[in-house]
Amino acid sequence: MLQKLFEKDNNPRIMEQISDVLNDGGIIIYPTDTTYAIGCHALKERAIERICQIKGLDPRKHRFSVVFPDMSTISEYVKVDNASFKLMRRNLPGPFTFILPAGSRLPKIFRNRKEVGIRIPDNEITLSICQCIDAPLLSTTLPYDEDDDIEYLTDPELIDERFGELVDLVIDGGLGGTSHSTIVDCTTGEHEIVRQGLGELA
Repeated sequence: MLQKLFEKDNNPRIMEQISDVLNDGGIIIYPTDTTYAIGCHALKERAIERICQIKGLDPRKHRFSVVFPDMSTISEYVKVDNASFKLMRRNLPGPFTFILPAGSRLPKIFRNRKEVGIRIPDNEITLSICQCIDAPLLSTTLPYDEDDDIEYLTDPELIDERFGELVDLVIDGGLGGTSHSTIVDCTTGEHEIVRQGLGELA
């Protein structure tokens, strides 16, 4: 099902429906400040397993990202030192993924992973979805092949046509981007850019 959302003034009933889908363990495709992503409630383990099945991923080896609405609850899920916190505060919201040591509050499916990616996208739709469920979203890229037509990853109607039967809801937030986030590893005490993407680190 395709559901249109806007940056502001969305119908509260629609937001409640999206919240119900996620709280019930559903999977959505939604826009970020980089590309469209596939995600679920980050504390719903069966939903995470479903995403792994869709993408053919081993959750013990794949590094997921977790999307937050703001900085206030990040320390509940990851271990973050002062220097990393200040760096994130300077650059977020924005097109960055910060790799940090995982905390114990994340589901058991994360236990074999010592680190997790943290995102706060500069996208009001994404942030409002997180606020609605009062929890972070697990996030990963859409499944695609190198020879895919880029429109199938950026146009929400084509995304719904291709992936709609695999997920519970596709959020139409307008045309998406094609650039990925800049990944910054903060696990070693140094702040190393391991992938330069859309974000220029301040």
